[in-house]
Amino acid sequence: MKHEPHAHLSRRERQIMDILYRRGQATAAEVLADLPDPPGYSAARALLRILEEKGHASHSKEGPRYVFRPTRPRGNAGRSALRLAMLTFFGGSVEKAVAALLDASDADLTPDELDRLARLIDQARKEQRGP
Repeated sequence: MKHEPHAHLSRRERQIMDILYRRGQATAAEVLADLPDPPGYSAARALLRILEEKGHASHSKEGPRYVFRPTRPRGNAGRSALRLAMLTFFGGSVEKAVAALLDASDADLTPDELDRLARLIDQARKEQRGP
């Protein structure tokens, strides 16, 4: 059964997707080697199969091995996950989500980062007004 592309990922599924994005592609054995406190090989293969069912990964056979790859660019997957988090925790409000990020105690933004954020906000204002 196919799931929505933004289907919820468990902690372990997110760890595996991070490995696939970092490496670009990986076998089950390579995923296991990179996982903290790795499960057994069969469990790793089952998780990779679940990620395929959810639409996050695909595989091809290269010799005797299955090689797994992310199905979407990391940025697309991140935007999808962010939209879901905004809906879940902030009622879909971009303002509330940004305010929460800025209020985070570890959000020590540099002046350059604040300037870039201000430029992004200015750009969004211009795009909303139109030509």
